[in-house]
Amino acid sequence: MRYSNDDRIVMTLDAGGTNFVFSAMQAEKEIIDPIRISARGEKLEQVLKNMIDGFAEVKSLLKDQALAISFAFPGPADYENGIIGDLQNLPLFKGGVALKAMLENEFKVPTFINNDGDLFAYGEAIAGLLPRVNQLLLESGVEKQYRNLLGLTFGTGFGGGIVQDGSLFFGDNSAGGEINRMRNFLYPDTSVEDSVSIRGIKRVFAEEAGVDLEMVPEPREIYEMAKGNLLGDQHAAIKAFKEFAVVAADAIADAITMIDGIVVIGGGLAGAHQVFLGKLVEELNKDLTTLDNEPLSRLEISAYNIEDPEGLQSFLKNTSYQVRVPFSDQRVPFDPVKKIGVGVSELGTSEAVAIGAYTFALDQLNS
Repeated sequence: MRYSNDDRIVMTLDAGGTNFVFSAMQAEKEIIDPIRISARGEKLEQVLKNMIDGFAEVKSLLKDQALAISFAFPGPADYENGIIGDLQNLPLFKGGVALKAMLENEFKVPTFINNDGDLFAYGEAIAGLLPRVNQLLLESGVEKQYRNLLGLTFGTGFGGGIVQDGSLFFGDNSAGGEINRMRNFLYPDTSVEDSVSIRGIKRVFAEEAGVDLEMVPEPREIYEMAKGNLLGDQHAAIKAFKEFAVVAADAIADAITMIDGIVVIGGGLAGAHQVFLGKLVEELNKDLTTLDNEPLSRLEISAYNIEDPEGLQSFLKNTSYQVRVPFSDQRVPFDPVKKIGVGVSELGTSEAVAIGAYTFALDQLNS
């Protein structure tokens, strides 16, 4: 549901390992300048005090009362009850921290905490790539509309979220969409995140270029090398993103087999999609081989790179035709081509997460 004309205010937080960035949203728009406070502290109590101070400062800047707090926070967590588990990037959070109850006690408003991958997917389903795809289909004369979406974030880690027929899918243990725990296709004893992450890009570049890991440039520079825009080891740069794409595609193929919907990519590495998205979609459409040595499509559906003009045109093409109903003169439409589109965030990751957090809070207040 859209809340672009809703006057209700929700206080928000972008929780990173280094900084907490606080803000507030009304009618799906940010209404104050973001406030940055350190996420670091020698003790957990100091970090929690920083969080309370940040929301208190936001509250002091608002002309009207906020009706809720809603934000993304790293997991593992019991998101439904707002209890944070043991965090790698925020190591002071251990043993279960009752963040939701703490903030509700302090600010006397309902507080909602979710995974960033979930809220990214929700934002893109509400106001991002999913409605854009559906609008393009209508404009192309195709009646089919998509209702399901797999949202993925490529960055420090590999995150995911699932929107099923307009609703977030959390699972029974707040662990739905945790795609980072899938097995790594190229290194089966490790997780997919060891390759689908910034550290994965850097590791492969270091191996191919024969340099120490400490000397490896940041992914943006590796991307420019792969494009030929920056002097450096282009072969190593291309190989780094190729391996990234192959491993990501295998995990996405497993996930999309169960979900069957649009795939949207966000996160810091999404900006390099020009050097990996084509390979990723190519891998999604590759054949398996049966034990009888027969080809078998990796997916029951065909994936299209909708960031590529030709891929988008093919995705939007009307492939349906009329078939006759047996024992009658009646005809009904049939489309034998099952399609999904794979594209990049329409909103930008931060805005998608913010809209997802805002919408989720208002959904809960309305329920």
